[in-house]
Amino acid sequence: MESNPRRRLLLKSLLALPVAGAQPRAHAAQPYPSRPIRLVVPYAAGGGPDIHTRKLAERLAHVLGQPVVVENKVGAGGILAAEFVAQQPADGYTLMLGASTHVAQKLLQPGAKFDPMAFTHIIRVGVSPSVLVVSASSPYRNVADLAAAARRAPGTLNYASGGIGSAAHVSGAAFASATGIDVVHVPYKGSVEIVPSLLKGDTQFGFPVAATAMPQLASGKVRALAVTSASRAAVLPQVPTLNEALGRKDLDLDAWSGIWAPPRLPAAITARLHAAVMQALEDPGLRRTYADMGAVIAPTPAPQAFSRLVADETVRLRQIIDKNRITTE
Repeated sequence: MESNPRRRLLLKSLLALPVAGAQPRAHAAQPYPSRPIRLVVPYAAGGGPDIHTRKLAERLAHVLGQPVVVENKVGAGGILAAEFVAQQPADGYTLMLGASTHVAQKLLQPGAKFDPMAFTHIIRVGVSPSVLVVSASSPYRNVADLAAAARRAPGTLNYASGGIGSAAHVSGAAFASATGIDVVHVPYKGSVEIVPSLLKGDTQFGFPVAATAMPQLASGKVRALAVTSASRAAVLPQVPTLNEALGRKDLDLDAWSGIWAPPRLPAAITARLHAAVMQALEDPGLRRTYADMGAVIAPTPAPQAFSRLVADETVRLRQIIDKNRITTE
């Protein structure tokens, strides 16, 4: 009589063994990615960086086999987006378009609740010069005209930017310092507001990145006086560099952007994303979109190389900010 319960207990134990052995497989991690990915863009919809990123997201979705959904999170010149992404889980499902702007913002506003070096740096995507533009109806035909007008009437000319620490802010302040002019910085919520402010006469010049400036230049609404790259831009070969126009060698102010993730993203996911972006960037249509808008595709060969670039950029921008006495004012 006592043997039956024992046999039943032994039978239950034996039957349970395959189930227990199967449990690790049932709970094994799913291959990445297994659901849509959110790509946060710290710029307004419709601007050059947004257009670039949406094209990249389309190709990246094709490579990864999952939707890559662009989410515009505008505010404080990109700080709000960076603070938001820094607090997200490091699971590969929230990414951000990180940029040199974020490095400058942290240097100018140390209280911002993010650290550019703490993010997982996946890959730099592209580089773009800023373009010194004025309204097409402006009397300024070249850089010398603009600088002379500012000297004649100190404090009366305004320049627009996409926010404190933006590429347009840094370029405008460096230009003012290099020429010794007194001009007023007018920061907006995003770079897409620079040209409208020029057309309304609220500001007299600005430095939008080429991707934002090109459609407005093509429409004839604005005039380009200079570019901030080390050499002339392929899409604007007739426009001098700022260094050329001023006879200098220290005003190479290209902006870059790339893909960042929250801190401590697992190495395997980082490598997967780097390879996927590299593959996406081979698409001829995507490359044409970048080129037509004045940007140069320039991927870093490995995540570690992008981290070194961010560290080097921190030093470079600190030198530019200190030398040109750039502040949040």
